[in-house]
Amino acid sequence: MASIGNRKSWIGRGGTLPRLLGLAVLVALTLLKYSDPLPLERLRHAVFDRYLAAKPRAVGDLPVAIVDIDDRSLQALGQWPWSRRVLAELVDRLQAAGAATIGFDIVFPEPDRLSPARLAQTLPGLTPEMRGRLEAEPDTDRLLAEAIGRSRVVLGRSGLGQGQVQAGEDPPVPLAMIGGDSLDLLPAYPDMVRNLPILEKNAAGLGLFSVLPEADGIIRRVPTAFAIGGQVRPALAVEILRVATGGDALAIRRDSAGISGLVIGGHPLPTERDGRLWVHYTPHAPARFVSAVDVLEGRFTPERFRNRIVLVGASAVGLQDLRPTPLEPAMPGVEIHAQVLETILGGAVLVRPNLALGAEVLAGAALAGLIILLVPVLGPLPVLVLGLALASLTLWLGWFLFAEHGVLIDPVYPLIVGFSVYVTLVFANYWREQRQKDAIRSAFQHYLAPSLVERMVRQPELLALGGETRMLTILFSDVRGFTSVAESYQEDPQALTALMNRLLSPLSEAIIAEGGTIDKYMGDAIMAFWNAPLDMPDHAARALRAAREMRRCHSMLEAERRREAEEAGRPYLPLEIGIGINSGRCVVGNMGSQARFDYTALGDAVNLASRLEGLTAHYGRPILIGEASAALLPGGEALEPVDHVAVKGKTEPTRIFAPRL
Repeated sequence: MASIGNRKSWIGRGGTLPRLLGLAVLVALTLLKYSDPLPLERLRHAVFDRYLAAKPRAVGDLPVAIVDIDDRSLQALGQWPWSRRVLAELVDRLQAAGAATIGFDIVFPEPDRLSPARLAQTLPGLTPEMRGRLEAEPDTDRLLAEAIGRSRVVLGRSGLGQGQVQAGEDPPVPLAMIGGDSLDLLPAYPDMVRNLPILEKNAAGLGLFSVLPEADGIIRRVPTAFAIGGQVRPALAVEILRVATGGDALAIRRDSAGISGLVIGGHPLPTERDGRLWVHYTPHAPARFVSAVDVLEGRFTPERFRNRIVLVGASAVGLQDLRPTPLEPAMPGVEIHAQVLETILGGAVLVRPNLALGAEVLAGAALAGLIILLVPVLGPLPVLVLGLALASLTLWLGWFLFAEHGVLIDPVYPLIVGFSVYVTLVFANYWREQRQKDAIRSAFQHYLAPSLVERMVRQPELLALGGETRMLTILFSDVRGFTSVAESYQEDPQALTALMNRLLSPLSEAIIAEGGTIDKYMGDAIMAFWNAPLDMPDHAARALRAAREMRRCHSMLEAERRREAEEAGRPYLPLEIGIGINSGRCVVGNMGSQARFDYTALGDAVNLASRLEGLTAHYGRPILIGEASAALLPGGEALEPVDHVAVKGKTEPTRIFAPRL
């Protein structure tokens, strides 16, 4: 066997093959990185989630306020949707309080069903006078449109899936493309759900509030713009900022790697290559929220909204706008938009640069190259220590970039590459040796005590896997009275199987505990032998001790079965076991066909041990021992002569004995 201390012997001649295997693993993992499969993405996101949980963004002075359609508001004002007259009053109150911009995380695609003129057409039993009075009331959609026109309001829209189209005309979006058209990179919808034309005509801006969760459903990134019907449409938060900063044109920057960011009000906003923005979350902050009913009833101070961006949205559970984030299992969707705005306004944007992928691949290649270079020279243990130090440095660097600069770089991928290459090189050393150990374990794990198997693994020179002639002690055990017991289980064969397992398990453990090799199970019978494959000078004594322990385990089981039968009120059918032990020279080894073989023993001594087990019932003795085994037992062992029996193929009978129990 190769010596681990000899580096050249374990790494191979010149280290060529292990190094080639290491390079192959590096290439495969690099290709895997560029394809970015879901498990790799989830692992990366899990690391970023831990960063954010360890150091979330500080809540600060809350430049964004949320007017919350919460459960208390629904209880006070009735179920959603409310009359547009109520929403018009809400807008007017926010405008009067000095709100800089008002954004709706709500879409109004249909006319108000509570408008008086529509109620006049739908309510039954109205008198002509009542109908006329209702029809004379102002249209609530117009009231809301007028309130929107008096304020700087950005209305929300929602993306529509494939096959869904909603007709409508859109005003042009002030947008510039820098570095090339980016429409092909943006998240796309075929169309979108629009608000009523009268509302959109009076709005200062229109933005999509759709978000795109990751594969695990968590919202970590949000789109800043969408491709809708061949045109670019801004997200709600981006449009609110555009309106709040004076309504200047937006700009999308593109470089060779994709979209690098947006320009809003003259300020750059870094994004990923598809225009998505990483949200730097804080934990859920109740201070952001003001209940809508409190606003409508005047229970607020104007300073709460003065010169602030105000979002109108819902946290009521029944309105189903709760989303998971890295910090919260269920955060109101409107609060996610608020956190996007706060992230941008506070300059706390998390950045995963377009060059991050290349940097991670290069870091992995550098670490793998160092391992490929050094392992053949230094050996596995020193390189492992060095690798752990570099891994710690890599993890610290990833955390440092996040905590100090808001840069998201995946430190896990380089570690995966380095570890995989290291394991490949080490595996090249131990592969042949392990195959030999596995072959030994596979051949004997079901027959020998674990300690004996491991001894053979450590010292394979003790084992001759071919056939050999050895002095063995053989033990046969069989159940008497099994037929009558089996007949009682005809309606429940599974219970019979459980009973046999319950019996054979402790008997087998008694054999293995004494170092015996279990040759085979034959229905309710067991064949075992001692002194193979490893030498055991006291093999006969071990077999007798195992037989006595088997009798003890059997007695305990029968006591349990008798008690169970009495408690269940059913007849108790006893099981008896007979055990035959004999010693002699046998051929032992792997025997069978080329396709299937077992490690077993053959010889006259085996036949006699089997016959002795069969004679236990005739002589009324639970254990019978052959003359050869008796001669091998220590002198102090008390044996009682039983009879002489003739063995097939021998002219002289042999004496048999029974041990005193």
